[in-house]
Amino acid sequence: MNPSETRLPAALEAAAEFKDKLLRTLAEMENLRKRTEREVADARLYGNANFARDVLAVADNFQRALDAVAPELRTDEKVKSFIEGIELTERELLKVLAKHGVKKFSPDGEKFDPNVHQAMLEMEHPDLPPGHVAQVIQAGYMLGDRVLRPALVAVVKAAPKPQPASANDNPAGAA
Repeated sequence: MNPSETRLPAALEAAAEFKDKLLRTLAEMENLRKRTEREVADARLYGNANFARDVLAVADNFQRALDAVAPELRTDEKVKSFIEGIELTERELLKVLAKHGVKKFSPDGEKFDPNVHQAMLEMEHPDLPPGHVAQVIQAGYMLGDRVLRPALVAVVKAAPKPQPASANDNPAGAA
């Protein structure tokens, strides 16, 4: 056998290995490019999460200020102007938050979802079935499709189950 005849299969085998390595490297580079694009998009959308979480306290305080005004004071013209100013400022703050992907949600009457709601207490409600939100204690906020802060809610509790009568509960008092 001629030495050139033995080198040719070895060279073809080496070329096939290099081609395989090249294709794998190209595929790996494409995956890296896609992953980097996703990470950059996530960083743009979710990078301001800590700042947005801090600003939510300001939004809550606007709502508390509005809730603190007694209904009988709302007829006074000076108080009306004050309330309108607070409402305008609150709307502007929510608009800016929405511009940056933060959306307020208030799940009143919805089915309780532990992924977006935090149950604070259970209560009875004549119009809602058990497991639904009876009252929103504090609104929740989403950043994109992620929960920035869960809504604090009161959940309708299930009706108590009747206790089965036991043999010891004899009202006649048998002796």
